[in-house]
Amino acid sequence: MFDIPSLDIPSLSSAGGRVRLPGSKSISNRVLLLAALSDGPTLVEDLLDSDDTRVMLAALRQLGCAIEEAGPASVRVQGLGGRLPVREAALFLGNAGTAMRPLTAALALMAASQGARFELSGVPRMHERPIGDLVDALRQLGCPVQCLQTEGYPPLRLGDGAPHPLHLNEPIRVRGDVSSQFLTALLLALPLVAQEHDVVIEVVTELISKPYIEITLNLLQRFGVRVRREGWQRFTIARGSRYASPGRIAVEADASSASYFIALGAIAPATPGTDGIVIEGVGLDSIQGDIRFVEAARLMGAEVVDEGNALRVRRDTWPLKAIDLDCNHIPDAAMTLAVMALYANGTTTLRNIASWRVKETDRIAAMAIEGRKLGATIEEGADYLRVTPPTAWKKANIHTYDDHRVAMCFSLAAFNPARLPVRIEDPKCVGKTFPDYFETLFSVCHTPAERIPVVCIDGPTASGKGTLAAELASRLGYHLLDSGALYRLVGLAAEREGLSTTEADLREPAHAERLGRLAAGLDVRFTPGKTWLEGEDVTEALRTESAGMAASRVSAVPQVRTALVDLQLQMRRLPGLVADGRDMGTVIFPGAPLKIYLTASAGQRAQRRHKQLISKGIPAILADLLADLEARDARDMNRAHAPLKPAEDAVLLDNSELDIEQSVQFVLKRWHGQQAFPVR
Repeated sequence: MFDIPSLDIPSLSSAGGRVRLPGSKSISNRVLLLAALSDGPTLVEDLLDSDDTRVMLAALRQLGCAIEEAGPASVRVQGLGGRLPVREAALFLGNAGTAMRPLTAALALMAASQGARFELSGVPRMHERPIGDLVDALRQLGCPVQCLQTEGYPPLRLGDGAPHPLHLNEPIRVRGDVSSQFLTALLLALPLVAQEHDVVIEVVTELISKPYIEITLNLLQRFGVRVRREGWQRFTIARGSRYASPGRIAVEADASSASYFIALGAIAPATPGTDGIVIEGVGLDSIQGDIRFVEAARLMGAEVVDEGNALRVRRDTWPLKAIDLDCNHIPDAAMTLAVMALYANGTTTLRNIASWRVKETDRIAAMAIEGRKLGATIEEGADYLRVTPPTAWKKANIHTYDDHRVAMCFSLAAFNPARLPVRIEDPKCVGKTFPDYFETLFSVCHTPAERIPVVCIDGPTASGKGTLAAELASRLGYHLLDSGALYRLVGLAAEREGLSTTEADLREPAHAERLGRLAAGLDVRFTPGKTWLEGEDVTEALRTESAGMAASRVSAVPQVRTALVDLQLQMRRLPGLVADGRDMGTVIFPGAPLKIYLTASAGQRAQRRHKQLISKGIPAILADLLADLEARDARDMNRAHAPLKPAEDAVLLDNSELDIEQSVQFVLKRWHGQQAFPVR
């Protein structure tokens, strides 16, 4: 996950490959709660790992529910059987509506019937999301529910510590035109108290987001509770209902998350050698209503083929077709249509989307404001959005409002025909439902290498270029290349493969060729402070004397040098690269948009190295270090192959009197100035 202030996505040109989606948020949190309320243990597999599910898991554990890890994306939940081992707790639920609404209903009923008291709170935005209709319904039942700040909104106090009789003889009336989660919450909670009477829920307004209620009814049945439905206005929970664990349940991949990759396949030309985008883990038989996004995508011109538990998507009609659509049945996924509309042949109107106003942010306003930044003409109403594509695309700095769907939707604007990059603020907000969204997106997107930004950090030994490069890569969310470690990596890999690196063997052409092939196939990755070979952290192994001696010998092999140049060029991957070394800006990436050449006197560098060694308990003599650095500078500057020198267009940075943060800020200011995104 990109935990950085903003992420710059360069212009993208094509897409192709396979993606595996995370589990559905809507199903994950419903299943976790049902498992906790049931008798017996439940193994939950393919569970979404996200902010919302972590909030639910933490709350259930706080309530006394035993939950243990049972493998990758799996947990075993020991059900409470509707009993409360903990009678008082304060639960923080972040901005997770799928946790706040159902826990409010379940805990209010359990607190009233068993004598308990709970307080539920969240982030400031959660305290702005209305819950009054659910509160009114619970009060009808006789549950003590108090809004602690503003009537009709969290935070809430549920129960007062004493038992209260529940009024279950009359139908419970609830509105359905603000959020379907209020009805879902009651449907999940009422089986706990439907022991002596049938319990009836009446929806007194038009019910929005009906497919989400279908998910709820489907899952209730999996846990042993059948609900009789009369249209969408009356729901009856039979007397004697009781939750029973199904033993094992797998969570479907998230159909809402699929919408971004369905849109990707519709917008982007297929990368040569691929057959479009294949989305694994969800098919057209999904129980999630948002799978009907496929219908809308097809209307706009996408080719979508069902492959069982997968979807294959390709661009068909281009430009996309403008549509006029009632989106009540796909309230979350419909946001993606607003970005697809930027690539359409006319004005697209999305109707019946009033529920967007009370989500993680006011999504109608957010999509309008951010879409206009890109150059689109957008009209918003109380329950609709009308989008006309840009006549001239603009570079945009997308504000995401701490809303995961805003961030994911607007990432697709990077396919704009003007070839402009897009900046996504606060990219980590996707952690709510899809923590690895951007990594997944970049894994199937492609663009010419020259469009992928590279920041080169060159300089002499001990100038601090490695530390600076690692810090910049972390701040920008870019890949990292520590070129100075590559020859050591070849030496280490050769040792592990049983390949000799003696000078005599290296002079043998066949042996040198084999070593070159080894270098070309290195599976290497750099992260700040660590080097990975074949998925193993080899940072310490590279620091040994034997690795250094092997590196010195293999560096003289022409086949190895050629292979490593190619390897370094291949490391220029989305969304960008920070490369440190001695010839990054002069030899490897001469066209890089920003080249920094660190300078500092040999005396200053020797002092830094001396302090570093002494701090690690390694004895060192300053004069010897200075002499060694001066000798190495002379060798590097006078070597025949790629001598140490600044590129002609490099920015000189004398960091003799700067600490690392000052150096980082110098480069970031220069970089962001070159990117020149509009200021909000």
